[in-house]
Amino acid sequence: MQSKKFFRAAKLSQLVGIDGLMAGVDEVGRGPLAGPVVAAAVILDEARPIRGLNDSKQLTALERERLDEEIRRKALCCFVAEASVDEIDTINILRAALLAMTRAVAGLAQRPQVVLVDGNQLPTVPMPVRAVVGGDARVRAIAAASIIAKVYRDRLCMQLHDEHPMYGFDGHKGYSTPEHLAALRQHGACRHHRRSFAPVRGVL
Repeated sequence: MQSKKFFRAAKLSQLVGIDGLMAGVDEVGRGPLAGPVVAAAVILDEARPIRGLNDSKQLTALERERLDEEIRRKALCCFVAEASVDEIDTINILRAALLAMTRAVAGLAQRPQVVLVDGNQLPTVPMPVRAVVGGDARVRAIAAASIIAKVYRDRLCMQLHDEHPMYGFDGHKGYSTPEHLAALRQHGACRHHRRSFAPVRGVL
């Protein structure tokens, strides 16, 4: 059964004046101490519904993996983009997240008529864009984007773990856990750590 939140999203679509293709956009990775911030943009195909879409944080890793494959197979198009650690340290994490969103929309194979973004900050895109607070739990395309971005970044963190296993990126995914902070104190920062973030600055 689809969530009542998504039923309300149909009215939301009318309120923001959606007419034609709509892209949902979300980002992951603002909070971690390491790795890029990642954004995804998704245009769903209404003729090919996907059951179980939800905010990626409300899903298990196995559910996200299954939905990631189904979204990529059924969506009209989707695109994932990053803003690097160097960009985060240079322009700050908020601007880097918005930059990743802009890149995700620009990478779509089809041009949307409107873009709906989770949260209350808007990227710079050449079409109407609306912010939807709690959008990953209200708009299917945003939920799909949150899943695509989360799975993509989690896989990146597994690669970081293979490169630097002493930090435990496979577990905390770069977030500021006691284990991660202890590893930072013991080993210092690697090239993937965000030097503009206070816990990393403290060990440099």
